Amino acid sequence: MIAMAPEPLPTFVYKIVPSAPPTPIPSEYPLSELDQKDGFVHLSIGTQIPITSDLFFKEATTIWVLKIRFTPKFHSATTWEIQGCPHLYGNFGSEDVDSVKEFSRSGGETWKESMKKEAGWLV
Repeated sequence: MIAMAPEPLPTFVYKIVPSAPPTPIPSEYPLSELDQKDGFVHLSIGTQIPITSDLFFKEATTIWVLKIRFTPKFHSATTWEIQGCPHLYGNFGSEDVDSVKEFSRSGGETWKESMKKEAGWLV
């Protein structure tokens, strides 16, 4: 279901990937199979990253998160789910990525527990 965009709009949105992103980041980021199938790029806001990671990357011990500047060029190409997840109908690339961070966790640790120390990066 589609919801209204949050007010104010976030400065950054995030893309979780299961393996190290290409270096350098290409001008058009390669879409995942899921993004290709669904017809949009699955993104999250900062507070959703630990939750999304625990739901969809629960078997992984390492993930990478791309921090993407949510500039006006993305505003009209993005819809928001009821849960507040942004869906980008289009793509992003190197000029949009602010930074990339690798996250790791130990055995019984959840992503939420592991990411607490990175709260300043996930804004």
